[in-house]
Amino acid sequence: MSVKGKVEVNAELCKGCGLCIAFCPRDVLGLSGEVNSRGYKIVEPVSPSRCTGCAICAEMCPDVALTVWRLKRTKEAVLHD
Repeated sequence: MSVKGKVEVNAELCKGCGLCIAFCPRDVLGLSGEVNSRGYKIVEPVSPSRCTGCAICAEMCPDVALTVWRLKRTKEAVLHD
């Protein structure tokens, strides 16, 4: 049974340093073409379905710009995998 996760990025805190991208073991994150109000390219989930909720990306972020959620699976989801 795999764990499902979700990464949320606070665009205004992100400075696009790429540490979260480099350390994500599932290649969930990438740099977006968008910039925040300070002119930094921001990180975005490019493969969100691959996220397991391990939170390594959030631990590596020096600006605390990421929030990671672990999603609970329902019995129906388990039965249909």
